[in-house]
This record gives sequence, C-alpha cells and structure tokens, in this order.
Amino acid sequence: MASTEALLPVTSRQDPLSESRSDQIPETRRRRPIKVHLAVYSGLLLIALYVALIVTHDGSTAQHGAKDESSTESRASLAGVSEKSNDRVSRLSDDRKVEAFPWNNTMLSWQRTAFHFQPEKNWMNDPNGPLFYKGWYHFFYQYNPNAAVWGDIVWGHAVSKDLIHWLYLPIAMVPDQWYDANGVWTGSATFLDDGSIVMLYTGSTDKFVQVQNLAYPEDPSDPLLLKWAKFSGNPVLVPPPGIGAKDFRDPTTAWKTSTGKWRITIGSKINRTGISLIYDTTDFKTYEKHDTLLHQVPNTGMWECVDFYPVSKTQVNGLDTSVNGPGVKHVIKASMDDTRIDHYAIGTYYDSNGTWVPDNPSIDVGISTALRYDYGKFYASKTFYDQNKGRRILWGWIGESDSEAADVQKGWSSVQGIPRTVVLDTRTRKNLVQWPVEEIKSLRLSSKKFDMTIGPGTVVPVDVGSATQLDIEAEFEIKTEDLKLFFDDDSVEADKKFSCETSGGSTARGALGPFGFSVLADESLSEQTPVYFYVTKGKHSKLKTVFCTDTSRSTMANDVVKPIYGSFVPVLKGEKLTMRILVDHSIVEGFAQGGRTCITSRVYPTKAIYGATKLFLFNNAIDATVTASFKVWQMNSAFIHPYSPDDLGVPSRT
Repeated sequence: MASTEALLPVTSRQDPLSESRSDQIPETRRRRPIKVHLAVYSGLLLIALYVALIVTHDGSTAQHGAKDESSTESRASLAGVSEKSNDRVSRLSDDRKVEAFPWNNTMLSWQRTAFHFQPEKNWMNDPNGPLFYKGWYHFFYQYNPNAAVWGDIVWGHAVSKDLIHWLYLPIAMVPDQWYDANGVWTGSATFLDDGSIVMLYTGSTDKFVQVQNLAYPEDPSDPLLLKWAKFSGNPVLVPPPGIGAKDFRDPTTAWKTSTGKWRITIGSKINRTGISLIYDTTDFKTYEKHDTLLHQVPNTGMWECVDFYPVSKTQVNGLDTSVNGPGVKHVIKASMDDTRIDHYAIGTYYDSNGTWVPDNPSIDVGISTALRYDYGKFYASKTFYDQNKGRRILWGWIGESDSEAADVQKGWSSVQGIPRTVVLDTRTRKNLVQWPVEEIKSLRLSSKKFDMTIGPGTVVPVDVGSATQLDIEAEFEIKTEDLKLFFDDDSVEADKKFSCETSGGSTARGALGPFGFSVLADESLSEQTPVYFYVTKGKHSKLKTVFCTDTSRSTMANDVVKPIYGSFVPVLKGEKLTMRILVDHSIVEGFAQGGRTCITSRVYPTKAIYGATKLFLFNNAIDATVTASFKVWQMNSAFIHPYSPDDLGVPSRT
C-alpha cells in the first residue's frame, strides 16, 4: 500500500499487548471534516474529543471515512494510499487538456491477458501471503470486489497446482472488524515448526491507523484454506512512539533467530529516512520491539512491502527464510512509496542484534543507483520459499499505464507478473537473477527456430503467425570485425552515462546498437514495442551493454504513459548476449543475460491487435552486423477460471 500523507506520531504510550488493555488504539492528530466540528475548542475539550474517538470501536466506518463511490481519490487519501501505481497516470486521468482516446470494446477486450494472473474483474494490487500447502500453491492479493479502482480492499484468493493454471476461490478476508474496517491490507504467511500457518497483515482501522493483525486457517486440514479466523486480541501491533499512524505497514514472513524466537520486520519512515523496524515474538500475539533497526537509508522516504530473505552464495536453489550461516547472503527489498520502485540490496545479516549491512553502500536500498528487481512496471513485490521444489519465488504487481477512465471502461485494472525464481548470481555475486518459473513452458505450443544475420539499419519480419502470445528466447553476436574496428577507433569516446530513458529510444542509432525485437507491432510499424540491446564503450574501453524496452511508439492512444525503460546489464567474458521475452497481450516481460536485468511494460496498441499483431527483428546500429539465433513459441492460454468440484478432484453432487 502506498502512503501519501505523513501524520504526527502516536501520542499514547500504552502497551498495546498488556493483559489489561481493551481494544483501544491511540488516535493521531489530523484535520477533521466540518461535520465533526472544526471550530476551535479549548485544549481540554479537544482532549475530550480525542478520548471519545478512541473508545468508539464498534466496527463501523467513521463519518469522515464514509465510502463515497464518487470520490475514490478522497477515500485513498484518508487511508494514506493512492489508487494508481503511477502518479503520471493519475495526472493523465485528471488532465482536462488531454482528450481521452476513443477506446472501443474490441480494443479493450484484446488487452486482457491470457496467461498472467488477474481477477475476473475489478481492481487488484499487492501480492499477499503466497505459500504452498497440501499440494496447492496459494495466492492472495489486494482486491476491490466492487470497482476497477482502488478501494474497499479485501483479500482475493486463488490456488494452482503449478503457479500457472489458477482457480479463483472465494474472498479470504474482508474488513469486518474495527481494526481493519478501512481495508485488509498487505501481509505475509509464516509456517510454524509444526507445519501450521499464521498470517500477519496490516489493517487500516476505522480511524485510518495502520495496525498489524494475526489470522490463521479455521480448518488446517483443508488444503484450500477457504476460511480464515482473525485473532480475538487483534491488533497485535500498533505504531510505536515516533512512527506516524499511516507509516506502519506490510509485515514480512517471520524467520527464526539463533535463540529460537521468531523475528519480523515492518516498513516505515522517520521524517525522510526509510526504515525497517524489528520485532521478536514467540507466539505471534505478543512482541518485543528492538531498539535498533534492521536497516535505514536517509532521504528514501516511506518503505513499504519490505522483504527480507537469505540467498545461497554457491548454489542455485532457494533457501528457507530462517536459513543463516557463512554460505549465505541476505537480501533486503523495499518498495519506495515516493518513486513506486522496488529496490533491493545484498548484504550481511547479524542475528545477534537484528541488523543488516549492505555489501556496497553506494547501491544501498532506495538510492538512485540502487539495484531493482525490474526496471519497468513492477511494484509491491513479495517472495516466498517454495518447499515443494526448493526454490524462492518472486511475485510482483504490474499496474496499468493507461488512464483510470480506460480501466473503468474495460472493467479491470492490474495483473501479476509471471512468478519468477530468484537466486544470487553466482558468477557476479553482486546481483540477483530472476527467471520465469519452469512451469510456464507447459503453455508452449508450436515453435519456429531462426538464424538470421542482419546488417546495419535493417528491419526483418519474423514469420510466426499471430504474435499476441509468445515466448521468445534469443542469442545475439556482433560481428567480430565490427567490434575490432569500434575499439580501434580512437575517435569513439567512452559513453559512461548512457541511459535507456534519455537516449531517445530504439530510433537513436549508435555504432553497436540498438538491436533486438519489435513486439506487438502492426505491419506498417506505426505501433511497435522494441525490446533491445545497446552496446557502447564503457570505462577502460570495455564493452558496456544496456537492455531497454521502448514503449514510446507502442500505441496511437494519447492517454497512455509511454516511457523508455532499461538499465545496464552485466555481460561476462565469453558470454553471448541473450534475452527472453514473454508477450501476453498488454504485458511484455523481458529478461536479459539469464535474468540479471528484467523489464516489464504495459502496452496498449490500437492497431497491432488480434491477427494484425506482428513480430520483427531489427538492427538499428550504424556500423555493426548482428547474428541472431532464436526460437519463438506460440503460447496457450492458462484458462484461469473459478473453481468447481471437478477442478478440485471432488465428486459432483447430483
């Protein structure tokens, strides 16, 4: 969830976990609507008003929080979140000077994905509490059951045997208590030693205070985990002194300490410093807060959806969240509320005092040079350890880049990225690598293999038929003689600051690039989305390679944000340039060099849809001839649908 407003710290220092406490929560100072008497009273009367508010927890929504369906933005602002994941998109929606594109149902229907997870309708955002239990993968998600915009947040729920073919289940949790009256927000699952599950989640109270709550399955023998019970003593954690009431959210999966306690971290901020608070517990009902922080980085703003997990330094398998030791590094990821970017860093975790130190402070979490999971549209991500296959799986929310009006017209908003495995790059040891789960290959249908050599300034159609649902794996080699001429040319200066975002996109020609594929293109290339490499001279006359996706010409529509995404990608000695692209209607996911750099983009063509969608190979370099060896698969639909007894192997009742 994304905060847009900072409030004063909680004023009460009452121990929220003491035996004598009632279901009270400290209120924070904020401007009250006129209906709640904005006249200036004496200090004593003001205190009395706060007391009256504090003791009223009947599960109802406060008057100033009444749900006005005509004003999603005001409800989001009160709650401390934003309804769109990109402020530029929100401004498009509100900019009266931008005339809305005349979308029709044919265009909008095409945008719905075939093998990425999304609800049947309406709004979705953060992934919540993913886990594997009794033969099923479970995926919970932030969901508005009533509209295609943010609001009325509940936990949607789906299950799958393979992380690809999903079945929609009934809603898992709804805001039916005072401590989550304004939303059942993001949370995480933890497996206890006996195999049982606990779920910690953030609730937005009837007074819009962010608190942490405990839930657990009503029936642990149910592999579908259809019903969830909320702990009668909720909330188990409230904002501590010094933390804003709307700056305390998204608890992580717990991990075991060396003393046998469970430990969690929760994102927050102090002024402009992003922080991750640390708590220890033995029963998930009472907690001990550490005086120290797991980590903090100045001038990064609010940290939300914090994730913390170990990665092996030598092996490519995943690790349970509690694993620690000399062969392990630890990853901190935080979603930056200010920029809507997921940043991560690799470092060393010290169990004794619950702190973490980055290996390289110059690329610490949240600063401009920090590493990202994905350099495109990818936010509020969450990992889980898949004990079924011994791997760590990454989920990421892929928001829209169109206008809110278009979302409302089509009746849905947002998808989830294809689940990815995530491990430490054992060759560089400086970054993670992500790759689509192996199960995605089950959707591959017919394939074609190509070997093409393309000279400078060449665009070649690739005959694969319909190009709406594709899986592309490719290798590229620049002609050796061209590389030698490039390095021998003293007039070519090192381009240390090349950036995909500011380069001018795939039409900006250099000696050794760009080259790659134009996906979701029409035959005339009036609409196209190039995914490509650009090679230039870096420090010490070494090759520097960047991986980019250019959406600037992806659609004729004017009410769409069309950025150029990308970043540097490490290419080691002896490696060919490799990329993989998953195309699924309005989403394109690109993976360079085995997943060292990833880019996800949303694309909304108006002409390159259905049978008019084409694939092209291009080389826009000035001086380089490129050889491309690649294979293209048509991809089947995952046929995601509501569950039925037949799906679950339960005999139908007749």
